[in-house]
Amino acid sequence: MNSVMGVLLALIAASFALPLPAVAQKYPDKPVRVVIVFPPGGSNDVVGRIVFQKVADVMGQQFIIDNRGGAAGQIGSEIVAKSPADGYTAMVQSTTHVANAHLYKKLNYDPLKDFIGVTTLARQVGMLVVHPSLPVKTGKEFVALAKRRPGEIVYGSAGNGSFVHLSMALMAEMAGLKMIHVPYKGGGPAGTALVGGETQAMLATIGSLTPHLKSKRVRPLGVSSDKRTTQFPDVPAIAEFVPGYEFTAWVGCFVPAGTPKAIVDALNAGIGKALADPGVASKLSAQTLDPMLMTPEQFAARIKSDYDKYAKVVKVSGARVD
Repeated sequence: MNSVMGVLLALIAASFALPLPAVAQKYPDKPVRVVIVFPPGGSNDVVGRIVFQKVADVMGQQFIIDNRGGAAGQIGSEIVAKSPADGYTAMVQSTTHVANAHLYKKLNYDPLKDFIGVTTLARQVGMLVVHPSLPVKTGKEFVALAKRRPGEIVYGSAGNGSFVHLSMALMAEMAGLKMIHVPYKGGGPAGTALVGGETQAMLATIGSLTPHLKSKRVRPLGVSSDKRTTQFPDVPAIAEFVPGYEFTAWVGCFVPAGTPKAIVDALNAGIGKALADPGVASKLSAQTLDPMLMTPEQFAARIKSDYDKYAKVVKVSGARVD
């Protein structure tokens, strides 16, 4: 286990020394429904199942997974927003939660007011990759080539407004690049298009790129975190050739607004113990997902910060979903 991960787990473990209020000591006394707002198999589903399987052990109660995918997470989010605020309905949702507020003209819920963020669960990092035929070996060379050939390099995405789209749009804006965006119906088809040579570049979550990286059908140029990742230490951060760039996503846990603070804190503590478990941490890391615990207050600040950040990035990208 690397030193950063060791320090993280030690800090998480140290946070459980304080006693919980009496109301939280009784929670949960019946099964908790965990609504994952995306279909089975994606990163949100993987994170939710790994973490809440352990939370069930920690808290001595069932946490039942309920996948309610559709409309970029809106269907499941609306269900949770309208559920009783008693701690027995929780939601697993990603940064898409705040992006949707700027992508759609109308939502049937308020992403900020109708939920309480319990904690982040894991961090998702993107990676800039290119087709091997593109004559670049480094991120610096990619930026230089794109500047020499404005409007010629084609990049694919998982759809308008997706992480894959917005991460590249932000990088292009910061580096002063003009490229052609081609949206596909999901990350899978976008990856297939890249390895097939239909597109030349993509900036997608590392987990979705892993098979193509292993087969060497794409060339990695940079990661979207502000520093290099432990899984790919030889791949520079994009910030090393586009100063100031950082664009990572998270998967988090939410409950309906109005849920008592003692219950929110109890759930946060249970999740914290699960994330501190070496087995859980290693399972997430194997999926190139970094365990990520925050207090509800820290998560609230991150949600507001990302809400503002996505307003800017969506405007830059021109993305809109009616």
